Amino acid sequence: MPRTAIHSDHAPVAIGPYSQATRAGNLVFFSGQIPLDPATGNLVEGDIAAQARRAFDNLKAVCEAAGGTMDDIARVGLYLTDLSQFAAVNAVMGEYFAQPYPARSTIEVPALPKGAVFEVDAVMVLG
Repeated sequence: MPRTAIHSDHAPVAIGPYSQATRAGNLVFFSGQIPLDPATGNLVEGDIAAQARRAFDNLKAVCEAAGGTMDDIARVGLYLTDLSQFAAVNAVMGEYFAQPYPARSTIEVPALPKGAVFEVDAVMVLG
């Protein structure tokens, strides 16, 4: 099955040999989004809620570039450097998704690129 790279100018440019997302059939697989400002490439300032909002905004931009909406996302993976911050991230996630919510895994990791404290990836199903 052919794969198609997805790109949005409203999300950070991929900084390695990967795509922001890849479509295969009706599935879209998103690379992890950390809270980088797409205009500057810099990590956003602020607490984990501010970082989560920026990462979800980046995810949303790539989602729209793929022809979908956040409602089409079937699964998200959340990565936090401090799981005690989960409640704040959970509250932010509630701003971006409505019922039925996507499936989710949440994993504490020792470090993330560029010193981020949050990262999100996803799988979306289109029409």
